Amino acid sequence: MVKMIRAILCIILSALSLIISVRSFKEKGFLFNNAYIWASKQERESMDKKPYYRQSAIVFALITLLFLFMAVECVLQTGWLWIAIDVIAIAALVYAVASSMKRITK
Repeated sequence: MVKMIRAILCIILSALSLIISVRSFKEKGFLFNNAYIWASKQERESMDKKPYYRQSAIVFALITLLFLFMAVECVLQTGWLWIAIDVIAIAALVYAVASSMKRITK
């Protein structure tokens, strides 16, 4: 019973992150990006938000995969799926940091 609750929770989180990702790809809704969140009101109005929406969308797409794999692991309990989950988590972190650093150096 507990593993099904965990799987359902992971599926819900996966669906939420998928919604955020799709909306970010469409450049709609709140921009979940540190550069935007910490920018002043004047900077927000003048900045080109397109690359920040894309960065956020890709990271949330990876988070969607992460939670989806976690839900499958909760149900199947294979053990080896944790390797895929770790790879996705590392990929999301590396992409987020690398794309931020690339934007800073421009």
